[in-house]
Amino acid sequence: MTGTSGPHRQPSLLLSDVDGTLVTDDKVLTAATREAVALLGRAGIRFAITSSRPPAGLAAVAQALAIDLPIAAFNGGMIMSQRNPPTVVEQHLLPAAVGLRTVELLAQWGIDTWVFTADRWLLQRPAGPYVSHEERTVGFAPTVVEDLRPHLDGVGKIVGVSEDFALLARGEAGLRQSLGDDASVVRSQNYYLDVTHPRANKGTAVLALAAHLGIPTSAVATIGDGFNDIAMFAQAGLSIAMGNAAPAVQAAADFVVPATNEQDGFAQAVRCYILGEGRA
Repeated sequence: MTGTSGPHRQPSLLLSDVDGTLVTDDKVLTAATREAVALLGRAGIRFAITSSRPPAGLAAVAQALAIDLPIAAFNGGMIMSQRNPPTVVEQHLLPAAVGLRTVELLAQWGIDTWVFTADRWLLQRPAGPYVSHEERTVGFAPTVVEDLRPHLDGVGKIVGVSEDFALLARGEAGLRQSLGDDASVVRSQNYYLDVTHPRANKGTAVLALAAHLGIPTSAVATIGDGFNDIAMFAQAGLSIAMGNAAPAVQAAADFVVPATNEQDGFAQAVRCYILGEGRA
């Protein structure tokens, strides 16, 4: 539903998605977003981020917002501290056998495949769709390999990539049927199909960060725009969907902020639904 005022009780933690929520489509943290995060801090509300990005792809965002809590990468599959050097708090890696089935099925269906470990992004077609877009998002270049199959140990995420959104939707259904309970299969964008360990979902991120802070999950608020954000909505005490979220994602949230990530929707959501400053 679309709410008009904030909750009666402020949460202890706001956990935010990044792409499509915290940053603009050009991957920019706006002044309004930065100020909203600062307002949370002044109100005594902790702030953390979760994303399908690898850990290295979240480091710049965490640094820019001075986030001191662990970051939840790979949809919660790898939770890293912000110490120097960063350390793994919790991780759920994709078994190699499941990775092999995933890679082979995606190839069979004509869907480009990317493989992510903690520090590498592997692919076969550097001129494939969305490669330059992803390089700008994560902030590092891919490693080109002839065959992905020898590189499936220590994998945090496998991504099916296509400009044919209907094909990717069919691929999502096909992988869910084939992999069953052996993996989490969900689109983080219309053009990205994420395959991770079954416990690597953003609901896991809510549970891990609540345990880290010693707070109940009912004291956690979440905000996001993607299908992979529904899992964290289900675990949190308060959930907010962005105005640019798909109808199914909005339907899973407690509130929907009218504005999109291009219209400072995150900042509006913080002021209205978290801090209770009034109408969104």
